[in-house]
Amino acid sequence: MSDIDRREFCLGLGALSTTPKGLAQSLVKGAFQAESAQANRSPGKPKNVLLIMSDQHRHEALGIGGDTIAKTPNLDALARSGVRFDHAYCTDPVCVPSRASLFTGLYTHNHKTYNNSTPWPFENKTIAHALGQAGYMTGCIGKMHFVDAQTHGFNYKLDFNDWYQYLGPKTKLRAEEIVYPNSGSGLPQIDDLWRDYGDPWTGVIENDNREGYVAVGRVSPLAEEDHFESFVARESIRFLRNHGTKQPFFLTCSFLKPHDPFMPAERFARMFHGEEMTLPATWDKVDLSTVPRFVQEQIRYNGATPELLAPDMAKLRIALYYASLAQTDDCIGKVLQALHNLGLDDDTIVLYTADHGEMLGSHGLWQKNLFYDPSAGVPLIVRAPGVTPQDAACETPVSLVQVFPTLTDLCGVPAPAGLDGSSFADALRNPQERRDVEIFAELDLPGRRAGYMIRAGDFKYCYYVNDMPELYDLQSDPDEMKNLALLPQYKNKAQEMQNRLFAWHRPAQERS
Repeated sequence: MSDIDRREFCLGLGALSTTPKGLAQSLVKGAFQAESAQANRSPGKPKNVLLIMSDQHRHEALGIGGDTIAKTPNLDALARSGVRFDHAYCTDPVCVPSRASLFTGLYTHNHKTYNNSTPWPFENKTIAHALGQAGYMTGCIGKMHFVDAQTHGFNYKLDFNDWYQYLGPKTKLRAEEIVYPNSGSGLPQIDDLWRDYGDPWTGVIENDNREGYVAVGRVSPLAEEDHFESFVARESIRFLRNHGTKQPFFLTCSFLKPHDPFMPAERFARMFHGEEMTLPATWDKVDLSTVPRFVQEQIRYNGATPELLAPDMAKLRIALYYASLAQTDDCIGKVLQALHNLGLDDDTIVLYTADHGEMLGSHGLWQKNLFYDPSAGVPLIVRAPGVTPQDAACETPVSLVQVFPTLTDLCGVPAPAGLDGSSFADALRNPQERRDVEIFAELDLPGRRAGYMIRAGDFKYCYYVNDMPELYDLQSDPDEMKNLALLPQYKNKAQEMQNRLFAWHRPAQERS
């Protein structure tokens, strides 16, 4: 988005704040009436939006996607009522930059939220601003990782700190699950709150015997109803009851699991057992001479959880991950049931996704921060009544940067000029027609280890500023184990992909 486009959009959103009270109320009423009139002109067109998110959901980990371990009956049912995208990608495989792209419609190099310690810049307005200006009640319940106290266009917001108020003294149990400060897990929610005086839990909690800063995992001591996922589901249902039938709404319902700490409630932990899990086919199979140095380092030593080098610990982590996913699915089911019970199904677009994936032992790697499909790929399911066919799978690659313009397109609300993403509403209407599109992602901007990715057709090319490039043929090598960039016969293909990548965005370190 250009500076002029941003300024014009901001001025439009800020006009009410400088308008006399009576006139401001009239403008708000007029905007709402205009939106309502538009909805009345198109009686079959959905107007509400329920955006459901989880954190670190591996794109393949869905029962309907063929994963025989995953227990995701509610997400499977949602997919059967809409369209499932089998090749959806985040723009940056780490929480904060990815979420910023989803909500602003901009790539990382444009929104400049480079990592999990960078606040979202105020000038980058979100889909909540766009829909709020159109008369929508905007709510954000759960994890969003704004880094600071900005609300980014949401009228109604509940997050980790509100959950801690609910927990009261039981917050100590949560602190003992995390042990080390980890804002990605919500304690602290905002790093600055602890920056001046340090971690207030030091000397108060009992440390476990973990070797790194993230535990392998165990059953949570918290009762199921006290988990963050239960809190988010309950409060999302409260929002739907109190506000869902009064005006059009945009509700983001955002869960933490299956992100660490990998400590599910007992009911779900009992469903999965480490000794019954199977290590990925790529475990201990990577030729380290064919992958970038930072990938080699992560395979040799997982700093977050060194115990996962042992196969039995790896299997236990896999079991706890699937238990955490099952718990999230259960809570998603409660929210979707409430939407149905309130009679809102026919007027509500439902979109489910995650901010990034999880390697879960593939290649001997864990968590995210990589361009391999298990990390950069995300689940994406959309149900838009009157728009999407039922039980459809779409092979067209799509990106989270497209979510903002797609949702405003479906709602009939103008998106601001200058977004990097474009609507994929046509793919929703005709999912069987595969489109040839380019997908881009970035990592660790700016810096000496900055990386950039392009997927075009069946090929994925990854460029690193100071490291080895990667080129994979996803058709013949879906596990991304054979780096074609190192083979002389693929030199021209690698150069072609790099040229296409640089045509999109040329890294500053490479500019003359």
